[in-house]
Amino acid sequence: MIVKSAGTLKPEDLKVLLSGEMRDPFDVLGVHPVDLDSGPGVVVRAFLPGARRAAALDLDPGIETRMPLVNKAGLFELILEGKREIAPYRLRVDFGAGLTSTFYDCYSFSPVLSEYDLYLFNQGNHYDIYQKLGAHVIRHQGISGVLFAVWAPSAARVSVVGDFNQWNGRRHGMRFRGASGVWELFVPQLGQGLLYKFEIRTTDGTILIKSDPFAFCFEKRPRTACIVYDLSRFQWTDQGWMASRSAQAPLTRPMAVYEVHLGSWRWHNREAEEPSKAWLTYREAAEQLVPYVKEMGFNYIEFLPLAEHPFDASWGYQVTGYYAATSRYGTPDDLRYLVDRCHAEGIGVILDWVPAHFPRDSFALEYFDGTHLYEHADPKQGVQKDWDTLVFNFGRNEVKNFLVANALFWLDAYHIDGLRVDAVAAMLYLDYSRDEGEWIPNRYGGRENLDAIEFIKTLNTQVFGRFPGAITIAEESTAWPGVTRPVHLGGLGFLFKWNMGWMHDMLSFMSKDPIHRRFHMDKLTFALLYAFHENFILPLSHDEVVHGKASLLSKMPGDDWQKFANLRLLFGYMYGEPGKKTLFMGGELGQWSEWKHDEQLPWDLLQYDMHAGLQRLIQDLNRLYLSEPAFYELDYEPAGFEWIDFRDTDASVVSFIRRGRSPGETLVFIFNFTPVPRIDYRIGVPREGFYRELMNSDAACYGGSNMGLGGGMTADPKPWHNQPCSVSLCISPLAMLILKPEAV
Repeated sequence: MIVKSAGTLKPEDLKVLLSGEMRDPFDVLGVHPVDLDSGPGVVVRAFLPGARRAAALDLDPGIETRMPLVNKAGLFELILEGKREIAPYRLRVDFGAGLTSTFYDCYSFSPVLSEYDLYLFNQGNHYDIYQKLGAHVIRHQGISGVLFAVWAPSAARVSVVGDFNQWNGRRHGMRFRGASGVWELFVPQLGQGLLYKFEIRTTDGTILIKSDPFAFCFEKRPRTACIVYDLSRFQWTDQGWMASRSAQAPLTRPMAVYEVHLGSWRWHNREAEEPSKAWLTYREAAEQLVPYVKEMGFNYIEFLPLAEHPFDASWGYQVTGYYAATSRYGTPDDLRYLVDRCHAEGIGVILDWVPAHFPRDSFALEYFDGTHLYEHADPKQGVQKDWDTLVFNFGRNEVKNFLVANALFWLDAYHIDGLRVDAVAAMLYLDYSRDEGEWIPNRYGGRENLDAIEFIKTLNTQVFGRFPGAITIAEESTAWPGVTRPVHLGGLGFLFKWNMGWMHDMLSFMSKDPIHRRFHMDKLTFALLYAFHENFILPLSHDEVVHGKASLLSKMPGDDWQKFANLRLLFGYMYGEPGKKTLFMGGELGQWSEWKHDEQLPWDLLQYDMHAGLQRLIQDLNRLYLSEPAFYELDYEPAGFEWIDFRDTDASVVSFIRRGRSPGETLVFIFNFTPVPRIDYRIGVPREGFYRELMNSDAACYGGSNMGLGGGMTADPKPWHNQPCSVSLCISPLAMLILKPEAV
């Protein structure tokens, strides 16, 4: 039996509902038991601002039941006798002007997230939380729709707003899941492509419109709405790559990395006034960038951050959408297509990842629920002065969970092979870039950020536990001990560390006039004193070719010929030394100008022989590097490296041996850091026999003077440089030689 209602809601509840101040609309909307004179019953309520009439369907099969309007603001109410439970029901609503809509009432559905999900998240251990929070296309109680869920523990009220409800925060208030601080709402009959945000009412009545921290997709900047995106539809074809990756030992494999800023590598429209009209899409990059990297011989691409960010000039390092591939270049599935194509060509993908700080954009994480939720409240802990950004509160379980799960998300949902973790030093030190009195010591009085250390250890433990064969790389600019030591042995647990000291010392040394280099040979050799303390990658990165530092070629001294020769020599030395290799895009072209994020690389330089020769050198270096195990097998073992001579400072000639695991895998490297050819220059070598010239950076094909051995020579049984044999060489000016003894 149906009982027409005259309005049963308490006046105080009605007031907060109509004003949009009600904390949890599920307390009054939907189906609620009531005790009637005739026995048990239920009241069905719906708040439909702007509606003229409403009726409930599915309460009784085949019957449409009119719901009385009990408040002109749009509150409809119906009482049913003899019922206690009702399955999800539909509403048919007349908004006037001939506009009628039929839809399931979102307040007729039960909660989606389990208590166990919420418990794990609050404990900081729900590493699949991105499958729960955010916006997800699901079926719930037999009905398809979108689950929205967000963590905002101090909010007074949270609503989903979007085009589907005219961005009206009173229409879809969310269910509050108690002490967990999570809010959720299943909205039936919504799907992919929907624009949305969260409207958060703070305890002081302020209304904040926030993007979803777990959103998978955003509008293209400068717009900031989130987009519901179903990540379950993409069909991967890289099963073989993923299986073989899990069986690999990255430390003993070659790793030649091409570092790329996707928005400025190459443009498809060189005449475009607005860079966004010229950028390659992810799919265009799959057809252009991937073949280029393959042709050049690199076996990894490292992308500057591809998570969503509003400011182009941040290069992606000021992230507002940690779980969203930036829409600048296409959709999430477009990026996955690019990764899939890389894997098809045998190229691994590394993503720059930024957990140290986030920007102050008001629509994003800052002051998210009216409190300092993701960041520290005290600016002595929560503000990163160098970039005017905010520091994550690594000691908060849910924040740590947000970041660790985000790292795992990129490896899981996008099949990323590794993460280069940005600004690790900024996380490790409480006094990073702070003067005395501007930082707060830890509980022991020290400057180490204990919460960040624990976060980093958890991150690496989870990455390697869940994704065998994946890699993590620390951009750590200090001498923090044990960065690449496993966590169970007391280290931070990264697999690799960028050798920032090597990069700075090498560029300082190479920028000096050769006549003065003999006084600075320590900069050339110092890195070998600590080379085996960590698993180092030798980078020539984007940071060294911007902000007035000059391009690599422009850093080199001398006339144009000497500049190119010096740069070829630098590249040769990087490939010869122990450690994996990273080169930022454009270095192989010999560009004269600094890198600019809003221009494409100067590809037209390749019409000139010297630039084309430099590119060919990198191509041949990579070919050699991938084919000769002595380059990489023992990168992190002292047995893989031996100095021949570094004491001839007056001539500025150094030489060393690289070895692989097999006794036959031996290479000899000789470097002349002056423009003076060295005639009949004797070098010790490890055994007798013929030494084949694998590479001479002074070859004409690279733009050199073509001096050198012309194929190789036979070693004399004459001890030299503590070696049993020796060879007498003609070493070209500003050149590198690589010799390989023939098998006996």
